[in-house]
Amino acid sequence: MDSFTEKSARGVSLLTAFRRFFAFVGPGYLVAVGYMDPGNWATDLAGGSEFGYALLWVILLSNLMAILFQHLCIRLYAATGEDLAQNCRNHYSPWVAKFLWISAQIGIIAMDLAELLGSAIALQLLFGIPLFFGALITAFDVLLLLAFTRLGFRWLESFVAILIFTIAACIGVELLLAQPVIAEVMHGFIPTSDIIQKPGMLFIALGIVGATVMPHNLYLHSSIVGTRDFGKTETERKQSIRYATYDSTIALSFAFFVNAGLLILSATAFHKAGHPVVNDIREAHRLLDGALGSNVASHLFAIALLASGLNATITGTMAGQIVLEGFLRIRSSAWFVRTCTRFVSLIPALIVIGVVGEGGVVSLLLWSQVILSLQLGFACWPLVRFTSNTELMGPYLSPGWIRWGGYLFAFIVISSSIWFMFVGLV
Repeated sequence: MDSFTEKSARGVSLLTAFRRFFAFVGPGYLVAVGYMDPGNWATDLAGGSEFGYALLWVILLSNLMAILFQHLCIRLYAATGEDLAQNCRNHYSPWVAKFLWISAQIGIIAMDLAELLGSAIALQLLFGIPLFFGALITAFDVLLLLAFTRLGFRWLESFVAILIFTIAACIGVELLLAQPVIAEVMHGFIPTSDIIQKPGMLFIALGIVGATVMPHNLYLHSSIVGTRDFGKTETERKQSIRYATYDSTIALSFAFFVNAGLLILSATAFHKAGHPVVNDIREAHRLLDGALGSNVASHLFAIALLASGLNATITGTMAGQIVLEGFLRIRSSAWFVRTCTRFVSLIPALIVIGVVGEGGVVSLLLWSQVILSLQLGFACWPLVRFTSNTELMGPYLSPGWIRWGGYLFAFIVISSSIWFMFVGLV
């Protein structure tokens, strides 16, 4: 009888734990969107077609960095009840806080530029719409955001998750068609010194880092995780940190699959087949059917790209609001933030398309990711600094290995950006 009672109690406890974990599922998928946006497509395709599987270890390292940084975002909110932008405003001087706000805004505009170009390219591939008009059409994506804002946050999270699974499924089918050699793929996860010796490889690697660990995601996650009930007691809040970390880690695993899958697909279909470097998403779309021997490959590619652009639109706007409210205490509606951000990013896109032509879109897309990488240090350093502060974090201070890992990853991000600025461009 006692044994039955104990088993029943354990069953109830497991069910309760599962329900509590499920309550935390959602924010991680909104964050994961930024790790598989159209900017990733450009850098992954360029890296795979030019260097084969050699940069897979950079994607793995970037994903590990992302998991750790997003975990620190969760800890920061649990300890302070405020997001990263609010903590920057409260703990830095006004001038430093304004500089960090400007840096964050530059990152958000660069990210939005990538979303705009990616969505416009997807519309061209699927429906034949010229890039110039496709870019204009993307300005109306604010209507999509408003619709989900009215339905509620859970509906928004569900929609984003469905699009993520759609992207992963499309890439998965294309990998099955490509049939890469597993041994060669695994070899790509071994770091090499070539990245230091080849500026071109460094450029792409830095773009991958910027496209994967995006600065706006640190502000976004440290805020939207607050939509969950972390509890009142220390025990409840530590349990909440664990469940929220499970959510973001699982979601970022999907992002890793998509990013690595894109690079593997490009390396298998283009690099090994002897094609010239394919750094244009449209060129990759044109070549895929022939490279994979299937008429559906290019359509799956375009569908996944469009889903990626739609997803990133939603989270980019949310990040813009969080940054504006956190740094400047200015509250504004979603449609206003979205309209202003899209207008600022629309101008350079239309100028490049109109003056240089559609061929200039490739360079603009890659440079948007490098700009993101250069801005990342201004977001990850304050995050690591705050979450290593014993007085600020109290009982929620990270273990030593996490704190040192955060500093190490922040150092990698900042030093690689400096290396790129002074050596990579020469």
